[in-house]
This record gives sequence, structure tokens and C-alpha cells, in this order.
Amino acid sequence: MDFELEVFEVYDDIEPQPSKKHLKHTRKKCKQKGSVLHLENDNDINRSKTSVVSGDRRHISFRESILSVFSKFVVWRDQKCYQTNVTDKLDSPHSSKDFRKGYIPCDNQRRIRANDKPFNAQFKYASNYIKTSKYSVLTFLPLNLFEQFQRLANFYFLCLLVLQLIPAISSLTPVTTALPLIGVLGLTAIKDAYDDIQRHISDSQVNNRKSRVVRKGKLVQERWSAVQVGDIIRMDNNQFVAADILLLSSSEPNGLCYIETSELDGETNLKCRQCLSETEVMGEDNALLGEFDGEIVCETPNNLLNKFEGVLVWKNKTHSLDNDKIILRGCVLRNTQWCYGLVIFAGKDTKLMQNSGKTKFKRTSIDRLLNFLIIGIVFFLLSMCLFCMVACGIWESLVGRYFQTFLPWDTLVPSEPLGGATIIALLVFFSYAIVLNTVVPISLYVSVEVIRFVQSFLINWDEQMFYSKNSTHAKARTTTLNEELGQIEYIFSDKTGTLTQNIMTFNKCSIGGISYGDVFDQRTGDLIEITEETEPLDFSFNPNYEPEFKFYDMHLLEAVKRKDEEVFSFFRLLALCHTVMSEQHDNKLEYQAQSPDEAALVSAARNFGFVFKERSPNSITIEVMNQKEVYELLCILDFNNVRKRMSVILRKDGKLKLYCKGADNVIYERLKGSNEDEVKVKTQEHLNKFAGEGLRTLCLASRDLDEEFFNDWKKRHQEAAISLEDRDERLDAIYEEIETDMVLIGVTAIEDKLQDGVPQTIANLILANIKIWVLTGDKQETAINIGYSCQLLNDEMVDVFIVDASTFEEVQQQLLKFRDNIKIVQTFQPRSPLAAQNGDGPNDASMNHAHHSAPSSSTANKGAGQGVDGGGVSAITVPAVSVVTFSKELEYHSPVEQTEDANADFAIVINGHSLVHCLHPQLEGLFLEVVMHCKSVICCRVTPLQKALVVELIKKSKQAVTLAIGDGANDVSMIKAAHIGVGISGQEGMQAVLASDYSIAQFRFLERLLLVHGRWSYYRMCSFLRYFFNKNFAFTLCHFWYAFFCGFSAETVFDPMYISIYNLFYTSLPVLAVGIFDQDVNDKNSVLYPQLYRPGHMNLFFNKKEFFRSALQGCYVSGILFFISFGTYYDAVSPDGKGLSDYMLFCSATAAILVIVNTAQIALDTQYWTVFNHVMIWGSLGFFFVADYFYNYVFGGPYAGSLTKAMSEANFWFTTVLVVIISIMPVLAWRFYFVDVAPTLSDRVRLKQRLAQVRSRQSQDVLRTPSARRARRSIRSGYAFAHQEGFGRLITSGKIMRQVAKLPNQMGKLTMATAGGGSARNNNGPPAPPPSQGSSGVSRAPIQDLDTINL
Repeated sequence: MDFELEVFEVYDDIEPQPSKKHLKHTRKKCKQKGSVLHLENDNDINRSKTSVVSGDRRHISFRESILSVFSKFVVWRDQKCYQTNVTDKLDSPHSSKDFRKGYIPCDNQRRIRANDKPFNAQFKYASNYIKTSKYSVLTFLPLNLFEQFQRLANFYFLCLLVLQLIPAISSLTPVTTALPLIGVLGLTAIKDAYDDIQRHISDSQVNNRKSRVVRKGKLVQERWSAVQVGDIIRMDNNQFVAADILLLSSSEPNGLCYIETSELDGETNLKCRQCLSETEVMGEDNALLGEFDGEIVCETPNNLLNKFEGVLVWKNKTHSLDNDKIILRGCVLRNTQWCYGLVIFAGKDTKLMQNSGKTKFKRTSIDRLLNFLIIGIVFFLLSMCLFCMVACGIWESLVGRYFQTFLPWDTLVPSEPLGGATIIALLVFFSYAIVLNTVVPISLYVSVEVIRFVQSFLINWDEQMFYSKNSTHAKARTTTLNEELGQIEYIFSDKTGTLTQNIMTFNKCSIGGISYGDVFDQRTGDLIEITEETEPLDFSFNPNYEPEFKFYDMHLLEAVKRKDEEVFSFFRLLALCHTVMSEQHDNKLEYQAQSPDEAALVSAARNFGFVFKERSPNSITIEVMNQKEVYELLCILDFNNVRKRMSVILRKDGKLKLYCKGADNVIYERLKGSNEDEVKVKTQEHLNKFAGEGLRTLCLASRDLDEEFFNDWKKRHQEAAISLEDRDERLDAIYEEIETDMVLIGVTAIEDKLQDGVPQTIANLILANIKIWVLTGDKQETAINIGYSCQLLNDEMVDVFIVDASTFEEVQQQLLKFRDNIKIVQTFQPRSPLAAQNGDGPNDASMNHAHHSAPSSSTANKGAGQGVDGGGVSAITVPAVSVVTFSKELEYHSPVEQTEDANADFAIVINGHSLVHCLHPQLEGLFLEVVMHCKSVICCRVTPLQKALVVELIKKSKQAVTLAIGDGANDVSMIKAAHIGVGISGQEGMQAVLASDYSIAQFRFLERLLLVHGRWSYYRMCSFLRYFFNKNFAFTLCHFWYAFFCGFSAETVFDPMYISIYNLFYTSLPVLAVGIFDQDVNDKNSVLYPQLYRPGHMNLFFNKKEFFRSALQGCYVSGILFFISFGTYYDAVSPDGKGLSDYMLFCSATAAILVIVNTAQIALDTQYWTVFNHVMIWGSLGFFFVADYFYNYVFGGPYAGSLTKAMSEANFWFTTVLVVIISIMPVLAWRFYFVDVAPTLSDRVRLKQRLAQVRSRQSQDVLRTPSARRARRSIRSGYAFAHQEGFGRLITSGKIMRQVAKLPNQMGKLTMATAGGGSARNNNGPPAPPPSQGSSGVSRAPIQDLDTINL
């Protein structure tokens, strides 16, 4: 007993979490002891292990045991970590000295010992059994019902069902509520059961996969669920990895291993992992592997896929472990015959399972409105019940008490008139709550989900959003947000890979202050514009050249051939400073790169004769002009988004050299000498020029190193690399020491072309009154020029503001100045849309260079000023795209829209370091005030977190519906933060798609997704809701009107069966047909007239006002229906003298007329008829008569013969026609009046469609070409480097690097023609840019002038 208490006390780690105060103390203590832990030798560890598992211990006294037990109860009670009150003694097993050598109970470390089950079992690590299912056979029914009744509507109807079971208050059979409730619960339960069965099947398949585990020196086959932490498992080629493992050995040279991570991040390209050289020697020797007793101290389970920190203590040595030595569960072994690994995380602790948490639940604005309306409907129901209760009390006390002979009171009711009337009134309150409950629609939520589900398939099936180059369809990854696509007000877009193709080509460069890449006419000296007809240079002299590589400036090739020293240094750096891996495939050299940028640079060096041939962990081999050169690779200082640079340290012929490439601002800060150096100044000018052309730039530099300095630095680098705490921060600090005093070599300029259709898409979305913000990590100048290329910025803008200050005060001053400038322009230069269109807006010199803010950025600000002529007067020309020429009566008016029209001539560009201050709580208001007056916003040099913060700011402050679109891992946070996330399946993997709500292949498909599918979904959902509430009020209020004629006795008008299935069957399909198939205008006109999208911004189609109208219309229809029918059958006599004044006949006739009225109303208002509409609308009407006959005659319903009798009389048909006409005509007359007097744009476009169909011809579309920016300013460089942390540490950790398989076929290069018709510029304007960033010269622009519609 003593032994058990002892072990339990020391090693139990399943206690409840400690309080914060105690947790802080515990962590501090753990860190202190952890620092001692990895310095202890192996003998201490073995001695600790022996002291744990052996039974040879000193017996503690009975008193100490009792105190220990009681201390446990105190610990459990207080929910604190286990701590005893027994004082540590020198010979106690709990003394701090021995405790330090054994297990440290710490919450931020994890200890695993290979092949040692007793040691690992004490920590209660998760097993490898996976359970993602929610239910079992026994728990499904109770648990699922419990979950469903947590929904307010279901719980409400359950309460009603309970009330209906009380005979004293229920005038309806419980079937009326039970049937629809069971139907809704049953459908939901079936869906939940199906989903859970799929999860059970998936769990079973995964848990029963086979894995081979080393047990006592032999391989034993085990199920995945039986694998435990500390086991050593073997994996073979093309097998899934069972758990997160530390790679110990593999079949490849020097412990290399190739994996595919598509299950984790969606990327199908192969990744490389490499084991420690110390463990590699074990190979596949099961005996050696079975004796392996290394101990791992590492981080606790987390969801960071690309980071791992830990150490391996083995044979008195400590080895650093990082992510390059870890293979995660879900990966697939590729091109590797076998490998062995030690299980570190299993089951729910694996990073795959840690990342499988539920995505944040997103709800649409219509969902939130519905919840509010449902609460309002409940209060309306209670008010009707209260009215009926009071009226019943009055009627019973004045009239009802005299009719007790015929209508006896219940035995529970007192005989006293006043007391009896009061009790009856109270009971009637609950009775009417039951009778009128259908005003709260239980089937509403089911119908909404059905509509959304079908709409999602319509998006998936749209062939016009299919990208044939990679066979990718658009995909709705969620079914709950479709109508929100029709209400987007803000789009936040990434640039690289989203607006651009993310296919890089080496375009220009600057070497030693000389620019290369431009082609000049040899006779005139004029710059020649490069087109597809321009003849590229011939590189065939190089046996390793690539035919698809094109370069046009022969001066660079001549410099290479004459062996210019600076040019050679430039291309040597490109061939050596990278993490690209090479392989020979079909006798052809192929490269595997981490990013398109690196591939383009290494490819450029290759074609100019500097061929990267191969690498090993310790060397790089290149071929310079057919001469082989081998460099010893000493260290790779890898790239990350914080450093924005990468370096390599090489040795050749006894000389050490550091090569570095990175962002221009980062490299310039680390150069030797002053910034006034002639080469630096000229290179800076070239940087400005390249960025002005929208090119992505990198600076190249080098440094000669001293051997002694490097050895000292390498030692400190090794210490930082094996540290368990703040490893990345310490490595960055070490890197800073050596990446200084560098010499500038040159600059590269890479072109990333726009995707097809981007300018037209953005122009259309802006016309739809959608604000587009570009959030990019690129340089300010690159982002600005891309903004001009894609029509976010144009020459007609009054001003483009630049926020580039570094301090809080400077940013505040800039924003205040911009706000004042906007006020001046709005006061003295009013420009209406019509005036802007006609070009008669007044000019005002007060805005001349108004945005120039800081001397340090005068060059950039000069480049940002727009529409300023040589005389200093703002020259406002005729916009070609940005102005809508709809006449006043066609526009959707709102107070906000007038402001937006006035503010449509400003844009703002914000730097990342300035954005930090703009997002400060003290500046948020001013920042929002300025940007809300701007037509376009570009945020550059922003981090992924800043992207999400900007989205959250707009969501919180403007209460606007936001959409984020991106293609890379750095866009995931933004995509998750927005109301709608759209992922583009591009060149950077599938992370963005996996996190998104919708996925498309090209940015241009966003236009159709929003303007067509989004608008249709919103229009259809709103139409559905209006009709749904209309029919429900018309149905329910008939009981209320009848209350005045039945003494408020809660008698119903309709058959109980009719009440039960009215919403489920009789009237559900027609409104579903409207919600799924209806459309006011076709898809072509939805794109041609983007202003059709604007009603979604103002919630015009469904809001509280529209709901109130629908409810009033339902009240009106119910009143007309009830009173006309009641008047018809009150004392009615048939022509043959038989009485028709019968309750059941009246009820049956009223029920039938109600279905006919609803069907007629939906049929008249359906804009777009399909076969499905006809079947669902007319089929539902026919189904009612068939079902009524079947129920009453086959099942013997109480209303048998009533409807047949009513339909045999002319009274029924005259009443039907009268009710239909009076119910529908006023509504139709009201609508036709406003369509004729004040038609909306939708009305006019719909009329155009109908006239075109009648005339059997299509009206001619007016094409307008969007203005293309032809001029660029010479502004600062556009550094951009789409690179993630690469293979740096991996390359230097092993020996032979084998090439990873080539990526799947990439998208072809998309050429874009030069846009014509550029704006005329004055003589002071800069030269015209190359055509690469222009838009299509014959691009399709939206039709803006409705005068072209011949009505």
C-alpha cells in the first residue's frame, strides 16, 4: 500500500488544473529544473529510472502515509496540483535532489522514453484510438433529442405538445403539433445519424489500419488503435503515418525521407524529412531499434503544423529536434521504401487531430433577423392569447353563464359566475396558445436549410465558373451562407496569386548600378515596347538552357560572355543562395522550389550559364560557363516573414563568403558604408523604376568572412539551435550578428502578371457599390501600380493619399490632414455622378499635392498624386468606368449612397508599420473616418494578423457584410475572420481553400459568384420568407376571427389533420420553388447591370418593414377569406332547398380556398418558370384535393364528404373567385402602379428581357473599355518574395539530398494584351509602362447607361 501511495503521489499527472497563481509558480519551478535536466548525464537519468520502477525503497512511516493521503483530498478539493505537506528529507524519495533527476511534473514539457512502457504509462498520454463520432446506438436517441431541444423553436413546440395533452385546455388533438414536430425532429435526426454513421465508418477504418511495431526486438503487426506513445513503428512506401513520430532511420541515403502532406495542408508536392545521423546507423536492425532507450523532452501537444521544439537525450549527448525530423499523422510515405519512427504524439494529441477543431460558426444577417422576428411573433401570439382570454372572461360572465345547460362548465371551474369566468379565461389563454401556435413556423428552419442546400449545388454545377486549365469547379464548402453572398459590402483581397497569376518570370535586373532588361532602338535610342512579336535572345549556346525562358536585353548576355566580374558575382549568388533542390528526369535537369520567386531566379541564372547542378547537406555544385564549381555549404540562414531575407555561408578555396538576398529596405540597412554611395543611389533609382512598373524586387548582397569570427559565431549558433526556449528569437539574434557590413551586388525584378479578367471584375464590383480593399505583403509601390493595373486606382481620382509615417503622432497628423483635404474638396468641389459623367465638375487648385505628407517619402508622394497638371490645377477628366449613368428614378436610394457618390474620387494607401498605429483604439475612429471617404483602400506590407484585424475592424465598426479572398496560408486568418471566406486554388497549396466557405479557381469568377449566384440567393431567400410569413398569418388568423363567433372558446376553423400538414405538405413546395428557382433577371443582365446588386446592401428585399407588410397582407387575406366564406355559408341554402349552413362544410371550403389563394398568389408573382416550378406549384394544389379525399374517405376522417359537397355547389366556386380576386388584386394593383410610375432598375431590365423575347432578338450591348493606366511614376521598389521557411536547416543536417518529385503541371502563363486608350498626360508625366500590367484592350465593361434599353 505504501508503495502505491508513493508512486501515485510522485507521478500522477491527471489532477485538475491548478489555479492561475499556482500555475505561474509551477511553471517557474519547471523551467529552473528543466534547465538542469538536459545537462544531467545518462547515469543520472538511468538512476532516476531505477528509482522509479524498482520496489527497493525505504518504507515511509504510517504517519507520513496518512498525511500524504489526507493531503490528496485537500488537493482534490482545492483543485490544485498535487503537493504534500510532508517536509522533504535528505533521504526521502521526494527530496528535491532526486526529484530533479526524475520526472518533473511540468505543464509545458512532455517526456517520452523509447521502448519503456512503464515509464510512459504513468503520464497517461492519449492512446492512438480515434473517436470523432458523437453517438452510440444507446445514446443516439436521448443525446440527439437533447441537442435538438436546445433549439428554441423545438423546445417551444415541445411545451405546446405538453399543453395539448391536458384535456382541460386543449381543443386540438396533440397530433396537430406532434406530427410537424416529429417530422422536423425526424428529418434532423436522420441527417445527424447519417453523418455520425459516416464518422463511425471513418473511425473504424482508421483505427483498424495495420501498423508494424517493434516489440522486444521483433516486428509485430498491430492495429493503429493499439500503438502507444514511446513505441517504435515501421512504415513502408505509400503508407499513411499512424501517429506523430520522430524519424529514426530510413531506406534512403543518410536518413532522408519523402512525404506527402495533402491530408494536412492540401499540398501535393513532396516534402523532405531527415533523421539524426546518430540514429540513422540503426537502419532496419530491429534488435538495435528494440534496444534504443533515448529520452525525448519536447513541447506539449499543439496545432502548429510547421513548428516543433524538443531535444533527444541519448548516450550522454543532447541532440536538437525540430520540425524537419518529425513526420505527422496523416502524411503518406512516398519514394521511400521504409522508415522507422518513435511515436511522440498519438490519437487526439497528434497535430492532425489538434487542427480538426470546429470552425467558427458563421450566421447570416437574415438568420439574425429571423431570430428577432420569431421573438416578435411569439409576443404577437401572446398578445392575441391575452386578448382572447380577456374577451372570453367577459363573454362568459355576461353571456356564457346563462347557457350552462347547453354548455356546462368543467367540474374544475367554480360555479360562481365571476370566479368561473376567470378560471375559464385563464384556461382559454393556454388553449389559444395551442390553436394559434402555427403563427410561429416550425418548418421555417427546415425549409431554409433545404433552399440553401440546393442553392449550393447550383453554384457547384455552374459551368461558367469552371476553370478548364486545371479542371477546377467552383465549390460551395458551406450551405449556410449563400444569401450573404448577395449582401457583400466590403471585399478584402490578397494580391499575389489572387489578383495576379503567381507565375514569376525574370524580367529585369540592376548590377553594379547598371540596369538591364529594357530594349532600345539602336538608331533613335527610344525605348522599344516588348510584345509577343519581339525576338528573345538565343541561349542555345548553353546546353542546360530552357526554351521557354525569354529575355530581350542583349547587353546582359554580352556582359556574361565577356566575364564581367560584377555580373558573375550577381549570377553566382542567384545560383548559390537558395533552397532549391534538383534532379535529373529523363536526362533533363529539373528544379523543385519552395516558391515561384526562387524558381524564377535560379532558372534565370541557369539560362545565363550559371547552372545549379546538385546539392548535398555539406556542399553545393554549380556549373559556371561549363566549368564545374563545388562550394562547401557551412550554414543556411533561412527565410521567414520576419527576417525577409535569406543567406548562405560558403567556403571555396579557403575563403568564406556570405551571400544574402532579401527586401531592399532590409538589405540597405545592413550594407557597409553610407547610403550616398554612387552604386547605391543608382540601384535605388532602378528599384524605384522597377517598382513603378509593378515588378517584384529583391536586393542581393555579399560579405567576406573571417575564419575565427565564423567559428565563434557558429558555436553560439549551435547553442541557440538546441535551446528549448525562445529558439526562433535566439536564432534571429544570432543571424543579425553576421548579416551586417555587406556589399551591394544588384537587384532582381520579377514580373507577376495579372490574372485574366481582373480589371473588368473589379470595375463591375465597384459599380455594384462594393468597396474593395487590397491587403498585401508587397511593397507600397508595387501594390500601388498593381492597383492602377486592375482599375482600383485611376487617373481621374482627385487624390491618392499615402499613409507611411512610422510614429503614432505622425500617422495621426497625416490622417488629420487627409480628412481636412477631403472636407475642402467636398465643400468647394461638389461633383455629382451626372456632372462627373459629363466632365463639367469644377476644378479646384486647393487640392494640388494635398496629400504630400513627409519629406522622407516625397518621391512616393509625388508618385501618388493624381490628376494634377503642370499648372497645379486638378484636371478632372471624363471617367470611362467608374461612373454609373443610371437616371435618378432607376437608382436604389439610401442616405449612405449619396455620401458614397461624393466620396468616389479618393483612394488611400497604408503601410504596414503605419497600420499598426491606425488600428490603435485612439486612432481607429479617425482612420475609419478617412477610409470611409475613399473609393479604394490598399494596405501593403501587412502581416497575416493585421489582415484579420482590418477585417474585424470593419465588421465591428461598420456592421457591414465582409468577404475575404486569398490563395495562400497567410490569408487563412483573414478568410476565417470575414463573414464570407473565398479561397482560390492557386500556386500556393490549398490552405486557403481548406479554410474557406467557397472556393473558385480564378478571381474573375468572383464576379459571377456575387452578382449572379449571390444576388439570386438573396432575392430567392427574401421572396421565400415573404410568402412564408404571408401564408402563415393568413392561415393562423382565421382562428382569431372565428373566436368572435364562437364565444372565444378556442374552437378551430380547420380540420386537425389540415392544421398538422398545412406547412409540411400543402403549401411548402410552392414557396420552396420560389426560394430555389425564381429569378427576377437572368444571369447575363445581372452581370451587365451591377447596380442590381445594391438592394442587398440596404436589405431592401427583406427587412422588418417587409416582414410587417407580409404580415399585414396575411392578416388582410385571412380577413377576406374568413368573412366572405362565413357570409356565404351563414344560413346558406342550396338551389334544391338543402341547408349549407354547416360547420364542417364551411371549414372544408375555407381550407380549400386558402390553398387556392396561396397558390394563385405565388403563381402570379413567379418571375421565372421552370418545369420544377410547374410541378411543385400545381402539383401541391392537386395534392391537397387528393390528400383530403384519401384521408377522409380511406381513413375515415371526420370531415368525410364535406369538401365534395361544397365543391358540388356554385357557392363554393363563386366564393373562391371572389376571395382570390379581392385578396390578390389590391396587391397587384399597388405593385403595377409603382412599376409604372417609379420603376426600379430591376423592373426595367426585366421588361427589356420580356420585350426581347417577344421580338425574338437580343438587344445590342454597349461595350465600354475601362480606362487603362498608361503612365507610371518612378517610385520606390516593390520588394515581394513569396517564400516560406524552406529547406535550410534540413539541407545542412544530412548528407545526400535526393530531389523531390516534380510538382504537378502548373498553370500556363496567361498573357494579357496591352490596354488601349490611355488617358492623355501632360509633358511632366512619367513614361508609359510596359504592357505586362495592362488589361485587355477589348475587355468587356458593364453596361451603365440604360438609355440604350429601348423600352
